[in-house]
Amino acid sequence: MVLPAAGGPNMGTTRDNATAYPFPSGHFWRLAKGGPGWRKRPRQWRMRGMYETYSRWCQALVGSRDQGRRQQNPQENPGAAIMTRVPHMQRYCARCGTRLNNYNLESFCAPCESASRDERQQPPLLPPAFWLTDQMRDALATWHMGRVIFAYRTHPFHGRALPQELVANWLGLTQAQLSRIEKGPAPEQLSKLIRWAEVLGIPAEQLWFKLPAGSGATLDHVNRQEFVRAALGVTVAAATQQPLLELLGKIEPTPIPSTVGLTEIEQVRTAAREFSSWDHTYGGGLVREAVSAQLRYAVNLLGAKTAEKHRTELHSAVGFLGHTAGFMAFDAYAHTDARSMFQLGLTCAEEVGDWHLRGKVLSSMARQAIWCGHPDDGLTFIELAMVRADRLTATERAMLHSARARALAKLQRTEEAVRAVGQADDEFAHASPADDPPWMSYYDAAQHSGDTGHALFDVALDGRFVGEARQRLEAAVAGHTAAFVRSRAISGIKLASLIMATGDPVEAAHFGQAALVDAGHLRSRRAADDLRELRTFAQPRTHAPEVEELNVQIDSTLVHA
Repeated sequence: MVLPAAGGPNMGTTRDNATAYPFPSGHFWRLAKGGPGWRKRPRQWRMRGMYETYSRWCQALVGSRDQGRRQQNPQENPGAAIMTRVPHMQRYCARCGTRLNNYNLESFCAPCESASRDERQQPPLLPPAFWLTDQMRDALATWHMGRVIFAYRTHPFHGRALPQELVANWLGLTQAQLSRIEKGPAPEQLSKLIRWAEVLGIPAEQLWFKLPAGSGATLDHVNRQEFVRAALGVTVAAATQQPLLELLGKIEPTPIPSTVGLTEIEQVRTAAREFSSWDHTYGGGLVREAVSAQLRYAVNLLGAKTAEKHRTELHSAVGFLGHTAGFMAFDAYAHTDARSMFQLGLTCAEEVGDWHLRGKVLSSMARQAIWCGHPDDGLTFIELAMVRADRLTATERAMLHSARARALAKLQRTEEAVRAVGQADDEFAHASPADDPPWMSYYDAAQHSGDTGHALFDVALDGRFVGEARQRLEAAVAGHTAAFVRSRAISGIKLASLIMATGDPVEAAHFGQAALVDAGHLRSRRAADDLRELRTFAQPRTHAPEVEELNVQIDSTLVHA
């Protein structure tokens, strides 16, 4: 009897061809029947024939398979069972490298998984120096919590950037929400800012808003908490508090009146004057959020109905408030916000042809550009402001010539800078405060001396007009009253830097220590940068004890700046 080849068309299978034992199909049974007269034979004969035929079939199949394997491996013992060893892929912990158990389907071993779970539940412990890097200080200076969180995530301290999903989980947000916060406008709901600052452990003195009593952290607290947590061997998540300030988030916005009259215009002017006075005394870092909210309200007034005779006054009042908000943002190094607010003020001024407000806004835009290292742009703004100088008062022209002298000095056009200082002096000699608009009341003799002294500062560093620059800065420090602490502090720091670079370091240290008294009351990024410049000038002269003590005091002041 000829048997069909194994696996042929007559081979039947059970459920799985790869593993089941072959089961003969219909053709086999026809062979096993043995031809005609099959059913006439006794039943036991028929069953015996089928059994014998099936046995021969299986033996032939197994023999053919064994022969094929022996041909592939001639050294194999033909009588031994054929076994194949499947290599096992060993897995290791992605964190510590320990060999993982075969039943552990995770990427970490048990200890590392527990530690990773703890880290995912709360932010890591951070040293005080984490918050003092330029990256974090610049982010905090923008007053934009999204940028602060981005700087926190990408800080070199972490080794690699923390994923948004992880930080969002700490803050009670989704990844999409955190992405919008980082890339969108600055969040302004105070309750959320407080909660996020507490979760991340941002020191209170680094923030632009005040934390509720008993919450938040200072740099000293960071050190103490780090010690306590290490001593106890536990990690404590930031406590979630419900401060009374959270109720402010439910307050409805102030409704805009249907008609705007002199009462509303005077309210906007008063707000601008009050915020401007606060800015001169304490710097722009404390109430910038408040003035921004007031500015939004004032801008909405422009869309309300107003008499044509009041239209100019309304635009000038809103533009004045926009300039005040812009300068406070500039002082806090929120430069993008400052440019937007300056542009708002300039638009309001040009809309109604207010040349006085236009000149003031362009002067401040020039000062910001010069401060940011773009003196050529600053010079362009000044030239725009001087297009119709005949429509400005003598005080305003003196202010513009002083700013022009600053830009020229930065561009190292010394002769032109000195000539611009002379033009500013000539204009200021004809100043009449009664003719000036309200926002020019700050520009008195002390302010003029300080502005022109700043312009000559860069010239004096090259060894020219040193005495003139010093005399003007001294007059500014002596003339500024308590209402203009920031201007007095900045002029005092510049004076100390000038003397430190060109004169007696001990005398410079005395002027610097006096300026630090005023600087300690400020939240001004400009004053802080001037202190860093003074420290740079003092560094080569630390052999004098007074200079060394000055550097220590500067470092202490900058920590709380």
